[in-house]
Amino acid sequence: MYRPKAFQEDRLEVLQGLIREHPFAIIVTNGPAGLLATHAPMELDADAGPRGTLVGHLSRANPQWEEMQTSQETLVVFQGPQAYISPSWYPSKREHGRVVPTWDYIAVHAWGRAQTFDDAESLRAVLDSLTDRHEEGRPKPWAVGDAPNDFVDGAMKAIVGFRIEIGRIEGQWKISQNRSSEDQRGVIEGLQSGDEQARAIAALVPLPENEG
Repeated sequence: MYRPKAFQEDRLEVLQGLIREHPFAIIVTNGPAGLLATHAPMELDADAGPRGTLVGHLSRANPQWEEMQTSQETLVVFQGPQAYISPSWYPSKREHGRVVPTWDYIAVHAWGRAQTFDDAESLRAVLDSLTDRHEEGRPKPWAVGDAPNDFVDGAMKAIVGFRIEIGRIEGQWKISQNRSSEDQRGVIEGLQSGDEQARAIAALVPLPENEG
């Protein structure tokens, strides 16, 4: 992705942290069928490979899993909070008026060669891991084992799993780093009156340590 220097984020622990917090991704391939994209939840195995490995599954009816087998690389896009930034929030607007709207956001792009699998043991492990993670903390968490075995077996025949060892990864944290501290304070104040995503961005906008 286009990454101006001020917004680049390359610390692996930070990039992996966003993947864990925002696991619903866009999977992009460019194979014989052309560009394809699928939205799907992912799991990160941080210890598998130097940059970690992404694990997930697709419907067997989705042709993208076959494209994964022939694509040299698969791109997986993760996006965190994002919000519109109004120029009316900048004190500099009142000084000279040379300001324009923008959008603040954080995102991670990860690339790797995908390997698909459809054996029952591996698929069940993926389903268990995804389900247990997202059911965690619920008063009565649901588990894959709560469903009848024959139903689960049938469901697994309808999906194909995949692993993508991350070969390269990069992040963009566009959070008003290129603005003055006065404008940053204005952005924070403006965002704090917005929705949940806006408030999440507000918490990320950097200020000098003695102004935080």
